[in-house]
Amino acid sequence: MTTAAERLEEVKADIRKAEAGYGRKEGAVTLIAVSKTFEAEDIRPVLEAGQRVFGENRVQEAMKKWPGLREDFRNIELHLIGPLQSNKAKEAVATFDVIHTVDRPKIAKALKEEMEKQGRELPCFIQVNTGEEPQKAGIAPAQVDAFVRECREEVGLNVIGLMCIPPFDEAPGEHFALLEKIAARNGLEQLSMGMSSDYETAVGFGATHVRVGSAIFGSRDYT
Repeated sequence: MTTAAERLEEVKADIRKAEAGYGRKEGAVTLIAVSKTFEAEDIRPVLEAGQRVFGENRVQEAMKKWPGLREDFRNIELHLIGPLQSNKAKEAVATFDVIHTVDRPKIAKALKEEMEKQGRELPCFIQVNTGEEPQKAGIAPAQVDAFVRECREEVGLNVIGLMCIPPFDEAPGEHFALLEKIAARNGLEQLSMGMSSDYETAVGFGATHVRVGSAIFGSRDYT
């Protein structure tokens, strides 16, 4: 049975191979190790193996786990990759370094207000609901251009890219291609897309950040 540290190296090797195979520059893709639902003791071996970029879905969960880990390991970069409620904006800005899930004006404004209060300017991704699934968060593709302008020009957010989670029952490539197209016309160079089952495909469509959890940490227990 492989360890999390060994699986981490396998994922990193796969990313490097995909970068080469798709003509991407080596190191063009940032691996976000998604540690949601895993405890600090599960994360430590991955930190000890050199990984420093992690993703969490819930603000409260991250607040419990990461202060102690930050004391023991330097240069941790923590990404919020799950849905955010406006009443958690204060804690999100204090806890995370990058936000991937800006999906409505209320969240954008709440984040900007807290960043100004705390003296922090966090890079942000706009979450796009590429499959237009009613149960899933994100801006509809047709509304992204206007929302990006609003976030940048009216709210003043540092929008650096777009993020998506394709429908589980559809080929991810078409959704990655759509996200890449929308980003290009908005002058956005960062693409947060690709998870454990499809991160190599995402590299081929220009992903700059892939969010990989179970392929590193193993299957999750949601009970």
